[in-house]
Amino acid sequence: MQMARIELPEALVMEILSKLPVKSLIRFNCVCKYWCSSFQIPHFIFKHYHNNLENNNLNLLLRRHDGNTFQPYLSQLSNEKDQKNLVKQNIHLPFFKNAIPSVYGACHGLLCLQEPSTDKAALWNPSTREFKILPPSSIQRPPYLSPMEGNLALYGVSFDHAALGFDSKTNDYKVIRFVSFIYYHSPFVTRTFVNIEEEQRYAYPHYEFQVELYSSRSDSWKEIPCPLYTPTDLILGNNYVDGICYWKTMTEAYLGLILLFDLANQKFSILPFPEITGSCLHYYDNILMFNGSLSVIVCLLEGTGMSFDLWVTSEGVWTKQFSIESISGVLHPLGFGKNGELFLRDTNNEIVLFDLSTQELKELEINTYLDHFQESISLHAYVESLVRINGIQEREKHIIRQLAGDASNKY
Repeated sequence: MQMARIELPEALVMEILSKLPVKSLIRFNCVCKYWCSSFQIPHFIFKHYHNNLENNNLNLLLRRHDGNTFQPYLSQLSNEKDQKNLVKQNIHLPFFKNAIPSVYGACHGLLCLQEPSTDKAALWNPSTREFKILPPSSIQRPPYLSPMEGNLALYGVSFDHAALGFDSKTNDYKVIRFVSFIYYHSPFVTRTFVNIEEEQRYAYPHYEFQVELYSSRSDSWKEIPCPLYTPTDLILGNNYVDGICYWKTMTEAYLGLILLFDLANQKFSILPFPEITGSCLHYYDNILMFNGSLSVIVCLLEGTGMSFDLWVTSEGVWTKQFSIESISGVLHPLGFGKNGELFLRDTNNEIVLFDLSTQELKELEINTYLDHFQESISLHAYVESLVRINGIQEREKHIIRQLAGDASNKY
């Protein structure tokens, strides 16, 4: 006896599909034209992304450097229960060969890769494997004068402190970055100094800053006014939340501030750091994102251990979220994982995980002792998405993926 065929309502089918991983949806593109076109509709893309966001389906990448070739690469950590936080695959970046790209984002599952020494940059969706090379900088560089030609000679240009975000007002993905011009005083120009302090200041480099903003809708950069304060430190992981980009900065009196940029109105503003109280003078702080909110983690050095306070802001008001008592043998926080676990780098330059619920420290099976630039290891989290960036599919000259332990595809 032939069983009756059950037809599910199309809306229910789309609801079920919106809960599946990107890898499955890409495979289902060939099922029928309707499904293929539906996966490209903004409503479905939005629904799929927010399902992943609500379920906290974080994917984690570690930015590292190969100890033999010195080349940067990314280690993707597994989400599988029996292999959680083990290296699933290594992602090499030949597009940035002989350079050390910074990773910015994520925003709606997208990452921005930026080479600091040049204007080379790209947008990347690691889930759909779409890759888009951004156009050259719009900023006119001053000429590289020789020391004989003037009092100040241009020594170098750097493209740093970028941020990737979404302008909901114009439905536009944007990248903002600071361009630094580094000058030195010419040793061939004779100058008389009033005192030793003036002579020492004269030997320091002189910096000038400009800011440019990229629009994915126009696929172009434009220069925008530079703020009074400029970023001074890299932050931990993402520096974008709900239309606002964030950086750590400080005043001339070394007072810590947070620099904000609103992507919709293209205006900078500042926010004070939380007020740190207590008797411990040995501490440093940094900004990061925690559960989708701007946060500051304060690291207190106590003998051989380190304790942490996490502050979260809501409408400019800081509240201490929690404190972690002294943990021995750790050097630096990297960021938070799926369930609020804190990733850290320890004194052996290994990656460890602190579980907030059990207050236990766990060693991860991630071998970093052969890495180069171990102090620059960074953690980057993103949520899978189908967001399109009008790019191309990954090519080996841009991205090479290698399964962990697979020596057959040695980069």
